[in-house]
Amino acid sequence: MTALGEVHVATGLTSAQVAERVAAGQVNVLPDRSGRTVGQIVRANVFTRINAILGVLFIIVMSTGSIINGAFGLLIIANSGIGIIQEIRAKRTLDALAIVGQTRPMVRRDGVAAEIAPGEVVLDDIIELGPGDQIVVDGDTVESASLDIDESLLTGEADAVDKSPGDHIMSGSFVVSGSGAYRATKVGRDAYAAQLAEEASKFTLVDSELRSGIDKILKIITWLLIPAGLLTIINQLFISDNGIKASLLGMVAALVPMVPEGLVLMTTIAFAVGVVRLGRRQCLVNELPAIEGLARVNVVCADKTGTLTENGMRLSELVVVHGEKADLEEALAALAAHDPRPNASVQAMAEAFPEAPEWTSTHIAPFTSAKKWSGISFADSSSGADRGNWLLGAPDMLLDPEGDTAARATELGAGGLRVLLLASTDVPVDSEAVGLSAPGTVTARALIALEQRVRPDAGETLDYFASQNVAVKVISGDNAVSVGAVAGSLGLGTVDDAVDARNLPSEQGPLADVLESHTTFGRVRPDQKRAMVGALQSRGNTVAMTGDGVNDVLALKDADIGVAMGSGSSASRSVAQIVLLDNRFATLPYVVGEGRRVIGNIERVSNLFLTKTVYAVLLALMIGIAGVAGKIFGFTPISYPFQPIHVTISAWFTIGIPAFILSLAPNNERARTGFVGRVLRLAIPSGIVIAVCTFVAYAIVYPGGGGVELGSKDSVDMTPDQMQAATTALITLIAISLWVLAVVARPYNWWKILLIAGSALAYVLIFSLPFTQELFKLDPTDWAKTSVALIASAIGIAAVEVLWRLNPVIASWSSRLDSRSSEHDTVEAARSDG
Repeated sequence: MTALGEVHVATGLTSAQVAERVAAGQVNVLPDRSGRTVGQIVRANVFTRINAILGVLFIIVMSTGSIINGAFGLLIIANSGIGIIQEIRAKRTLDALAIVGQTRPMVRRDGVAAEIAPGEVVLDDIIELGPGDQIVVDGDTVESASLDIDESLLTGEADAVDKSPGDHIMSGSFVVSGSGAYRATKVGRDAYAAQLAEEASKFTLVDSELRSGIDKILKIITWLLIPAGLLTIINQLFISDNGIKASLLGMVAALVPMVPEGLVLMTTIAFAVGVVRLGRRQCLVNELPAIEGLARVNVVCADKTGTLTENGMRLSELVVVHGEKADLEEALAALAAHDPRPNASVQAMAEAFPEAPEWTSTHIAPFTSAKKWSGISFADSSSGADRGNWLLGAPDMLLDPEGDTAARATELGAGGLRVLLLASTDVPVDSEAVGLSAPGTVTARALIALEQRVRPDAGETLDYFASQNVAVKVISGDNAVSVGAVAGSLGLGTVDDAVDARNLPSEQGPLADVLESHTTFGRVRPDQKRAMVGALQSRGNTVAMTGDGVNDVLALKDADIGVAMGSGSSASRSVAQIVLLDNRFATLPYVVGEGRRVIGNIERVSNLFLTKTVYAVLLALMIGIAGVAGKIFGFTPISYPFQPIHVTISAWFTIGIPAFILSLAPNNERARTGFVGRVLRLAIPSGIVIAVCTFVAYAIVYPGGGGVELGSKDSVDMTPDQMQAATTALITLIAISLWVLAVVARPYNWWKILLIAGSALAYVLIFSLPFTQELFKLDPTDWAKTSVALIASAIGIAAVEVLWRLNPVIASWSSRLDSRSSEHDTVEAARSDG
């Protein structure tokens, strides 16, 4: 005990003792649900590498006195502001949902047991436990009725550990069976699992193919920036004869578009908006990459109870096998009344038989998912007379499968009813048994048929998955015939197709074969659910597992995406990446759709940003090489055509605004692997075309030779010839970039057509209005030079279109080469092994 007073196990802490511990700071203070505080979010979005690069370039431009050319500095505000707003919105959504979905321990205080928030638990609290309960703080066992704890989430050991009074219990584990209570000895950050929970709960974008793909692309770009940037700096500052201010502006104009400033931002926005949208549908995303992962899922393993059917049940029929009906109803009432944590089946019996006799339990055998039965031995409360040893469980686990009673149970189950057996045994229920069998001689007394209500939206949800080529496997611990009947009523397999998991092979290969050819499985043990997930994954499937019970935890943890029901056990909610707080299986299609929207749209906008980076790098390299060559061979040095304001406006309607709209638009394309390859196959050729066409158009109209009229050395103004040449190059660049946008936006609908047309119209106005011509340093009045831009644009557009149409062919060739390379590596490996 602590120095703050003795604790009575039966009554728990008093209110005064709780107040003393709160004042002493001995309370279960939990880490922030969404990881970063608001201050940390602000710092993380403001002090970024990209903002630092743009900030330095902005200062350089400001030193020249050309304020209009510093317009790109608004990107720093936009990048930071939008990122901060979206992440704070996502944080608040996660925090609000986490309060609804969190584990609520049952704590004894002042002699009364009540649920409280985990953050209100204090040192020495007495916490009651039942099947499925999550251990929220470390403690020592004080009461145990066949209490079995699963510590696999902490230790990796799958077998449950029996806990007796005095044994230590670690936070992060959960109750498999039995009941009991424990005293909190470590709370808050001192608890064993607190650090794990803190890391697992952070708002994060790690461990996703999408994020890792973008990081890989950014690394490639970083290496390309170094030579292009150095060459540009040398050309602008030391070779071109434009003066220091004009040279600095040209250098900044070349470097700014090389930075893919919006790519990471758009990714963050897309994920954050996904969290907020799913939050509105009462869907808690414990791990952010789950949005992406579920979009890649092609097999959904669904539990029957609580997923396809509603949790609530009611008694349909009591079929007496042996004995008087009144005596059997009395036994059922006693079993329901003495179950410390009744499940849906026991609750249905408690509703049907509310008048419990005055019996006392003498022996208890708790229910486990493996043996599928529970039992209680009773004695009369007043006389102590024996009231029998009663069993409640699955008929096919307690009966001879060839008997008449088993046949009757199968007949009832075939109608979609859930069937339990009430039986008695001649020895106490917790006597030594052989394997999973009940002890002693088991006598069947009655069959209990319970009605399971199929969720009204289950059929529509299954139809959606079928239309998206997502296979659904119904995996349940219930009788296979009953599972097959419920699934069959929803158009998913038949009763005859249902497989009894007790007959499944244990080897992964044969198990995967059975899973591919069948849809419904009954009598599946927890370890089999886990094995089935592994077998499906071994065939290259991305597997989502739904569940709500303790028996689903191992499979939820091993699946690519674990989806738990909000009303399920706290253990299942803690290991799942996604929790459906409204308990609606029909929410899953929205989650899949949100994932597809995020992935598909980020792939679209990545094409735009990376195309810009490619053409910016190549154009800088070509201008730089031409400038150096001119210096070496005595030609007029060629300088960078644009000022910063030019590259700023070129991105407004070809990338910036369209990318933002496309990143949030509906998109139901199924996610595919190979994100990096697909993006680069479009971005690199398109970027090359834009760079080459822009450079050629600029070289043709560049005011070279002896007649070049350069501005004064301290001026940032362009000469008319320079402005016309820059305008020619800019028209070429923007026109082809708009066509890349048009390619990326396919397939078209009304709003995409409006987006492309609006972007093109915006540039027509910018280039044609006198005010914008003067503001943005544009001069398209020389029709000879403008016609060069139009011809170069037409050639570039045609090239982009041809390359886009050849893209599937190139992808096919690449896939074949990869396949042949893989086969060659396999053969070589086999030879070396031989």
